[in-house]
Amino acid sequence: MPANKKYLSTPFQRFLKITAGFIGGYAVMLSFHILMTFLFHKSDVIMTAAFTGYILWAVLMVLAFLAKNGWKVWAIYVLLTLIFSLPYILKLG
Repeated sequence: MPANKKYLSTPFQRFLKITAGFIGGYAVMLSFHILMTFLFHKSDVIMTAAFTGYILWAVLMVLAFLAKNGWKVWAIYVLLTLIFSLPYILKLG
C-alpha cells in the first residue's frame, strides 16, 4: 500500500531537511557548547561536550525531519547559532 501523497514532501524540502539536520544541527550544537564555555570552566565543558554533543546533534537532526518546512528549520537553526555564538563574536567574558 503506497504512502498518502499529502504526507510526502518534495525532493527539495527533503534536501533542506537533511542539510538542516546535519549541517545546521551541528552548527547549533557547536555554538551551544561555545556559549557554555563562557558560563563554565572550559575543561569541564570540553569533557561533557564529548558526550552531550552527539546527543544534542541527534535530537536536532530528528527535529529537522519532524518539521513540515525545511526553510523554517534552517531559519531557526541559523538564528539559534547566531544567538549562541554572540558572546564569542563580541568577545565577551
